[in-house]
Amino acid sequence: MAVGIRISLPGVGVEEFDRIDAGVNVRGDHPDGLIFSCSGPVDGGWRVLDVWESRAQFDAFIAERVGPAVGAAGSTARPEVEEFPIHEYVSR
Repeated sequence: MAVGIRISLPGVGVEEFDRIDAGVNVRGDHPDGLIFSCSGPVDGGWRVLDVWESRAQFDAFIAERVGPAVGAAGSTARPEVEEFPIHEYVSR
């Protein structure tokens, strides 16, 4: 079953997010299980909204790619992750 993942990154701005995002390289190396991802600024930080085929695939992505990219970017971001079940989704 697909899962929605909402990630809040308090205190993170566009420049810091872009450094992390470049290290994660989702566009150049699409991770297994990622269905959809978007992000943008919110009051006090940055927000990411993802849809994944499974929580296990999201967790592997965090461990293998996001964690190292955060460290390489010199970020001290402490993500707040919320999971929710996806009942249905539509894509092109």
